[in-house]
Amino acid sequence: MDKYISILRGINVGGNRKILMKDLKVLFEKLGFAEVETYIQSGNVVFESDQKLSNADLEVKIEQAITETFGFDVPVIVRTADEWAKSIAKNPFWKEKDTDIDRLHFTFLKELPKLELLEKIKLFQFLPDRYEIIGKDVFIFCAAGYGTSKLTNPFFESKLKVPCTTRNWKTVIKLHEMINLN
Repeated sequence: MDKYISILRGINVGGNRKILMKDLKVLFEKLGFAEVETYIQSGNVVFESDQKLSNADLEVKIEQAITETFGFDVPVIVRTADEWAKSIAKNPFWKEKDTDIDRLHFTFLKELPKLELLEKIKLFQFLPDRYEIIGKDVFIFCAAGYGTSKLTNPFFESKLKVPCTTRNWKTVIKLHEMINLN
């Protein structure tokens, strides 16, 4: 069985698009996934599958099931356990000496942005906050915290024209630990 992590965008925020994690777990199990575990209320799911589908096909399958079950659309991003581990290793801010983990965030892009958009976004800098885009990963350092940063999902979605969702670094590490325990 292959191991995956899926992250949902924009559920259980301000009482909107509410999905209980126990209901999400049941949905994943109905889709034929095994060893399903959720983490916190923002829609993080670790699971195993022997269905031999691409990440994109898994995303579509999960998105369609959420729409049919809960009545609203939710973007879903899926990464393999190996992809997750490689992304963690690539974080340039994590490697910096004395980095405060509370200042690190990870924005997951659903697909690779167009090269011309990657070039254009380089014009936008919001120092002391910093970001680096590597493939479908956006690594973010927020000097005063994510809540005050301009480096948000709407910023990256508008500039890169791809759906995305963000997690704090503690959640990224926790999900990595969870998938390696299974």
